[in-house]
Amino acid sequence: MSDENIVWHNYHVEKSARVKQQGHKPCILWFTGLSGSGKSTVANALETALHEMGVHTYLLDGDNVRHGLCGDLGFTDEDRQENIRRVGEVAKLMVDAGLVVLSAFISPFQAERKMVRELVEDGEFIEVFLDTPLAVCETRDPKGLYKKARAGEIKNFTGIDSTYEAPENAEIILDTGANSVADSVNQIIAALKQRQII
Repeated sequence: MSDENIVWHNYHVEKSARVKQQGHKPCILWFTGLSGSGKSTVANALETALHEMGVHTYLLDGDNVRHGLCGDLGFTDEDRQENIRRVGEVAKLMVDAGLVVLSAFISPFQAERKMVRELVEDGEFIEVFLDTPLAVCETRDPKGLYKKARAGEIKNFTGIDSTYEAPENAEIILDTGANSVADSVNQIIAALKQRQII
């Protein structure tokens, strides 16, 4: 099928109507950081807090997405980029649905995070950088992945033999090495209120 045969359909219920009904603005909270930095933990706790506040949310988690949507991808740089492209497109649809989307992915490359940012309107992509040192992440090693990577059992592991490009201008920076999960959640909620998302 050629591109000229694919037409975008506009429908009567638009994003503005969904936003008005839900009572808050949509956005993507893009959690990025090394394995073990606390992305899924903080995102899970934040979603719980937002749900209790009546905010409509959905959490996209790196491991969970690879069980289905991205189950055919490996961990080469190219596959990682395609993984994030797919997730970005799903997150964009969820923003159109009026949701606050929490996306917890290592997403090691600045270019791929920029690509997702450009999919949505200004102010709808909020980069949350978990600025946790490699040494701290490696000490935690909740899945035993660093140990396997150091032993050569896992290739292309971010922080060991694959690059992580830290954000240069993240909207929110969390120090999960020093602060509690509750502190991180409170910091994000304060930022969302300041930006009048919630």
